[in-house]
Order: sequence, then structure tokens, then C-alpha cells
Amino acid sequence: MTQAVVVAVGLVALLALGLAWQSQQRLKQVEQELVRRQDSSQSEANIARDQARQAQDLSRDTAAKVALLDARLSEVAVQREQLESLMQSMNRSRDENVVGDIEASLRVAMQQGTITGSAEPLVAALKQADERLARYKQPRLEGVRRAVTRDLERVKAVSVVDVSTLTVKLDEVVRQVDDLPLLAVAQPGREAPGAAGQASNKTDEARAAHARKAGPPPAGAASEAGSGWWSHLWDQAGDRWTSLSGEVWREARGLLRVTRIDHPEAALIAPEQAFFLRENLKLRLLNARLALLSRQFDTAQTDLREAQGMLDRYFDGRSRKLSVTVELLRQVQGQSRQVSVPRPDDTLAALSAVAR
Repeated sequence: MTQAVVVAVGLVALLALGLAWQSQQRLKQVEQELVRRQDSSQSEANIARDQARQAQDLSRDTAAKVALLDARLSEVAVQREQLESLMQSMNRSRDENVVGDIEASLRVAMQQGTITGSAEPLVAALKQADERLARYKQPRLEGVRRAVTRDLERVKAVSVVDVSTLTVKLDEVVRQVDDLPLLAVAQPGREAPGAAGQASNKTDEARAAHARKAGPPPAGAASEAGSGWWSHLWDQAGDRWTSLSGEVWREARGLLRVTRIDHPEAALIAPEQAFFLRENLKLRLLNARLALLSRQFDTAQTDLREAQGMLDRYFDGRSRKLSVTVELLRQVQGQSRQVSVPRPDDTLAALSAVAR
């Protein structure tokens, strides 16, 4: 009994010892697993720490880069604003330069037109302004271009005095003064109306008188009609007598000339005074020419009227040369008038509105 108990106790002790050894083995395995896992966790923690450190550094670098990008973006924004303001300033300055150049050219053209009395400088300035605005293509200046077009049409519609043509006509009149016949000087070869008929009547009368004085031809001559020399001699004598009597009559008529003169002072001019009369007329015409060049149309009209009066008073109105000269003088007198070139007010107003 006691042996069975001892065996049972031994068995229990062996069993307990086996269980304890098994528990000890399991505990070792658990400790080893815990150590292994702790080591793994420690390594993973180290890796995580390193990654965290790297992430922190990366985030720090990223933050620095973001801050740098923000600073650069701010600088770019500031530079963009400055560039936009500079471009606006440049565009505004360019517009102002264009407006200033156009206004200055128009004012210079207006001064030239006032001095010369011609619309050509203003027309040229307006055309140049229109072409420049067409190339510029700025919507802000479209109103200025429309105003330029209106002023250009209005200036072209004005008929301005062509001073160069008038001076040429006056020079032609001055050149013709020396060839104009005077009333106080007898013109050779000029006959009064009906003089040709009177001369022919006188010639016929001379022929009739010659025939009456000569009488019929002698009887002997009539009997010798076959020879014909006497009749031929008779005809030659008659022709010579007729031409001689006509020449004598013309010379006799040239000794006396009857002319109607409405202005008595024209008949009192001596032949040696004709030179001074023509020179005075030339001086009057040259004064009118200088007045035209100086744009003094009232003075030119006065001189032209005086010259016209001298032509009507002292020169022979029956001369064809005088008719041509008087016609030229009347053309100059009719075209010598004051014409004002219109101002480009619409364009100047549009330029002032744009410059504000």
C-alpha cells in the first residue's frame, strides 16, 4: 500500500515535473518570441523614427520650398503688377506721343496755310494723320480718325486762290504792255470803218475821170485793130493811172485822222510820254502781283482796277491785243479774292478729349 502510494506520488511528481518542464519550455519559447518581437518592434520603431525624422526633414524642406515659392510668387505678382502698370504707362505715353505729334503737325500746317494762303499744307497734314492712325489701330483713337476724315473732306471742298497761276497771268499782261497801241499815237495801216469802201469809190471815180479825159482812141488805131498793140498800151496806161491815183489818195488820207476819244487827257499825251505811261502801268501791275504774293487781296484789287482804268483811258480799244490783255486782267481781278482755309476744329477737339 505504501509502495503504491509512493509510486503514485512518484508518478505525480514525474507528471508534475514533466508539466513543469513543458511549461518551462513554453515559457522560454514565449520569452524568445517576446524578445524577437521586441527586437523587431525596436527595429521597426527605429525605422519609423528614421522615417519620421526623414519626413520631418522633408516636411521642413517642403515648407521652406513652399515659403520660397510663396515669396517668389509674391515677387512675380509684384513684378506683373509693375509690368502691367509699365505697359499701361507706355501705351498711355505712346498714345500721348501720337496725339501730341498729330496736334503739333496740324498747328504747323495751319500756320503755313495762313502764311501761304493755300490749303495744301493742311490737307497733307490731315492725310498723314489719317495714315498714321490707320497703322496704329488703337480703338481709343477711332474718334480722332473720324474727325480727321471729316475735316479733310471739309478742307478739300474749299476752293483756294491759285496765286501762282494769277502771277503768271499778270506777268503775261506786263509782257504785253509794250505792244499795246495808244490812242494818242496814229497806227499805220488802220482805217476807220467804211474806209475801204470809200477808197474803192475814189478809185472808181479816178478811173472814170481818166476815161473821160483820155477820150476815144484815134481812128487810125481803130483801123489797125488787128495788131492790138494800141489797145494793150491803152490798158497799161489806164492801170498805171489808177494805181497812181489810188496811192495819191491813200497818202492824202494819211495826213489827217479823225478819231473819237472819250477821255481828252489821252489825246494830250506826247509821244515821248508814252514810255512813262507804259512803265507806270507796269509798276501798277507789279504792285498788284506783290500784293497777291503777300495775300493782300484788297490792295491787289485796287491796283488791278487802276490798271484797268489806264487801259480803258489811254489805249486803243479797237486793238485785238488790248482785248486779250483786258480779258487776262479781268480773269485775275475776278479770281483775286480772300478765301479763308477752314480750321480742323473737329480734329483738335477730338485730340483734346483723348489727351484728358
